[in-house]
Amino acid sequence: MKIGVMVESFRLGLDKGLRATADLGVNGVQIYATHDDMLPANLNSAARSELRRKIEDLGLEIAALCGDFGGHGFQIAEDNPQRIEDSQRVVDLAVDLGCRVVTTHIGVIPAKATHSRYVIMARACEKLGRYAGDAGVAFAIETGPEPAAVLRAFLDDLNIGPGLGVNFDPANLVMVCRENIPAAVQTLAPYIVHTHAKDGINLKPVDPEALYASFTKAVPGFSGADYIAEVPLGKGQVHFESYLAALRQAGYDGYLTIEREVGQNPQQDIEEAVTFLKTLLA
Repeated sequence: MKIGVMVESFRLGLDKGLRATADLGVNGVQIYATHDDMLPANLNSAARSELRRKIEDLGLEIAALCGDFGGHGFQIAEDNPQRIEDSQRVVDLAVDLGCRVVTTHIGVIPAKATHSRYVIMARACEKLGRYAGDAGVAFAIETGPEPAAVLRAFLDDLNIGPGLGVNFDPANLVMVCRENIPAAVQTLAPYIVHTHAKDGINLKPVDPEALYASFTKAVPGFSGADYIAEVPLGKGQVHFESYLAALRQAGYDGYLTIEREVGQNPQQDIEEAVTFLKTLLA
């Protein structure tokens, strides 16, 4: 397995973040492609070639692009035509940058396939999975708001092929669903194309619907901080030794991409995370 870093986790901007990643001696980077200079509409052919060359000159590769445009994912039918179009442009950018994975959150998948929202989300993911697959890219759904078994059933139901996969984030599954991580890896193994190296704690049971709604807009009387807490690698409820063992057993040899969304000193947290992972992988 290889180690990557989410560039935005440094909070230094793209260029400084890329250099900071290279200085750590890791293999790759994940980059948001949904705003500012990385928005596909803002990158012409020459700019894409220059960015690809810059990353290669630093001795890095792009582990994945993040195509998460926020909001409710693909849960709202009338929003989906534009969201699908925007996501397809991220897939096109990935191809131009030599990247084969685009990750995103799609919303909260209902447990029942007859639920109206399930149908809406399935139609969007089918279109994106087929588009990505035709381009040689995997559109990877990030774990988190639903148990691994629900996501597995959703993917099996769609049966798209290699164009639709999973970005396995163990912290999300621990914080929100209180999942057994090795068991979740086993459940999702055929679909895992990328992972996040992140840790967290569930403070008390939480309704995923309420939690993810609060990420989009304030919910009166509800604070996510009462229920979940992201913490540095090795400090939370993800048992990384058994997690990595489960990934190995599943045949996964791709990226462990460090993502640090909170904390007062993200650079120190990332540096310690790299050391932590290198020690375990050794």
